[in-house]
Amino acid sequence: MAIPTPKGFIDEFTEFLLKYQVIGLAVAFIIGAAATKMVTATVTDIIMPIIAVLIPGGDWSQVVQAGPIKFLVGDFVGSLIDFIIIALVVFLVVKFLMKGDTSKKV
Repeated sequence: MAIPTPKGFIDEFTEFLLKYQVIGLAVAFIIGAAATKMVTATVTDIIMPIIAVLIPGGDWSQVVQAGPIKFLVGDFVGSLIDFIIIALVVFLVVKFLMKGDTSKKV
């Protein structure tokens, strides 16, 4: 019975990277982070100023105060719009990628 030769660290690490597609995951994470920054900038610099024109007083970054509690309504609305845009893009990408998937979906 032959004893298997031990793999070197570099061989094991390379196998790990290939098996779990870590490089692709890292690239997707970095692109996702950059896309998030871009969406946030778009919402903050383009969409929210348009909304500010529609709001009486023009200040979309309003703070609503109830006693000692301050609610940052404008920041929340901006974050909500960020989320909706990102969720829509993810939905469209997944829908496009799954278009060719013929496996049964549960």
